[in-house]
Amino acid sequence: HMTGDASKFIDLTPKRSGHVTYGDNNRGKILGIGRIGTNFSTSIENVLLVEGLKHSLLSVS
Repeated sequence: HMTGDASKFIDLTPKRSGHVTYGDNNRGKILGIGRIGTNFSTSIENVLLVEGLKHSLLSVS
């Protein structure tokens, strides 16, 4: 799970390194990891905050 919108996080831990690679081989810098949602009972954890990401991505399996 990834988003570029820091305001969506209810809990965020900054990261100093790391990148994600997109399907077109471009890369985005990981700025943090945390939990998004309206509160802790309705939230998604382990979401990456990625610099410049314009759309939120959710992986369901």
